Amino acid sequence: MTIQTLHTGIDTIWVVLTAAMIILMEGGFALLEAGFVRHKNNVNIIMKVFADITIGTLCFYLIGFGLMYGKDAYGLIGTNGFMIKGDLSHLNFLISTDTFWLFQAAFVIAVISIVSGAVAERINFRAYILYAVLMTIFIYPVAGHWVWGGGWLGRLGMQDFAGSGVIHALGGFSALAAAMFIGPRKGKFTPQGMSTVSLPSNLPLASVGAFLLWFGWFGFNAGSTLSATDARIGHIAIVTMLSAASGGATAMLFTLFRYKRSDAPSVINGSLAGLVGITAGCAFVSDASAIVIGVVSGLVMLLATHWLEIKQIDDPVGAFPVHAASGIWGTIAVGLFATDNGFFTTGSWHLLGVQLLGLLVLCTWGFVLTWLSLKFIQLWIPVRSTEEEEEVGLDISYHGMVAAFQEQEFIKYESNYLHYKED
Repeated sequence: MTIQTLHTGIDTIWVVLTAAMIILMEGGFALLEAGFVRHKNNVNIIMKVFADITIGTLCFYLIGFGLMYGKDAYGLIGTNGFMIKGDLSHLNFLISTDTFWLFQAAFVIAVISIVSGAVAERINFRAYILYAVLMTIFIYPVAGHWVWGGGWLGRLGMQDFAGSGVIHALGGFSALAAAMFIGPRKGKFTPQGMSTVSLPSNLPLASVGAFLLWFGWFGFNAGSTLSATDARIGHIAIVTMLSAASGGATAMLFTLFRYKRSDAPSVINGSLAGLVGITAGCAFVSDASAIVIGVVSGLVMLLATHWLEIKQIDDPVGAFPVHAASGIWGTIAVGLFATDNGFFTTGSWHLLGVQLLGLLVLCTWGFVLTWLSLKFIQLWIPVRSTEEEEEVGLDISYHGMVAAFQEQEFIKYESNYLHYKED
């Protein structure tokens, strides 16, 4: 066995393991979102996550990967590599193309899951499946090609190590477009524009989901080295931890002093915001910068949450504040704090300007293409569930069951289910 063969084998194990960690994050998404929504929609949340991981994987294999990482055409799109076939030597990795595909498939699953939470409790399940297809075969892969696949933004020098912009800002603005298109849940806002409280069904479940996401994020960020022998892995891991802790601590202390109570959903989302914020710069910034990035991520998440309430946009799990707002900040932070070419560290404006341009393009692309996709789907099937489906709950309406119930609730459940089926 040669040193090169051993090196390739170790890198392959590393990438497969970190890909598995990222795929496990889908369990985190499922628990987090199920905990934040009402009981009658828990099964629907789980089924949307399964749609992400099943249909999304197949679509990315058939078409998405080729558009994202195939041979570049004019800096805009990949032209080969569909079903991982053809000449992909331009990728120039030590690991096999199959291994690289698995890691990237884990990323595309995460993108569509961001949108899932923003439209929770009121999207037609069939419409969601169609949107998942469009996101994973076209919307995300094309944008990803521009930055990571040899496209024009990458050539300009945009730096996004693991996806604050490509995954989170794009996914967050896609979520915003979907939430605005589909409208708020029935009764979420009063005629006077006041927001009503919709209590989470299970905050301990949501917190476990957040911890699973936190765990998987080490694979998300450190795994993006694509090499087990990359000396940056330890640093990437520690700045990931510091930013997550800073984001959660900021939300905890802010709500404690502002409202005289520490708000659990805000703390959960604050930690996730810190993770999103550091994702772009985890290989480029110092420990101290990571703490600053985490603190600001927590604050912008809180501000974005308040902005949604003012604009009467219903986002049950905080997908836009966590992913879009913090993703924007994290991508900008690279231009400010990067040890090479950062404005605060070197005085150079170039990288910051490229980051801002890239964000404008990615956010606009995600928002506009999602809106157009939903308009297209609306031509064939309703995007939103009916009032009756929403009232009964999407679990019974689309899946014919509920997540859990006490024995004394069985007769009530059976009666509602049979009544709905008869109608």
